[in-house]
Amino acid sequence: MNIKPIKTESDYKAALIRLEEVFDAKLGTQESDELEILGLLIDDYENKHYPIEAPDPIDAIKIRMEEMHLKQVDLIPEIGGKSRVSEILNRKRRLTVDMIRKLAIKLNLSASILIGDYQLVQ
Repeated sequence: MNIKPIKTESDYKAALIRLEEVFDAKLGTQESDELEILGLLIDDYENKHYPIEAPDPIDAIKIRMEEMHLKQVDLIPEIGGKSRVSEILNRKRRLTVDMIRKLAIKLNLSASILIGDYQLVQ
């Protein structure tokens, strides 16, 4: 086991190749330990060099609606009337604090995602 920090793109590619080689290692073996350590190192490198931006609040709502198989009408209790839901999802109106509280519960989303800024469409 020759594990070293991942500092360059070539180190990263080599680590991915090695990870693939030991991926099916049996638990409790030296290779399974190597697999675990490589996974942590790769994850750290990817988080630093390939960060994934959180979606804006409206995209987060739409993603969660899709995951939960919800339609716009399902958000009426949290947002208001049918036209209000449409205005929010089409970025013509901002979410209110009350909407954010209710949506966070209904959609099981962090309020910190929902309070993010987004551009309104005129």
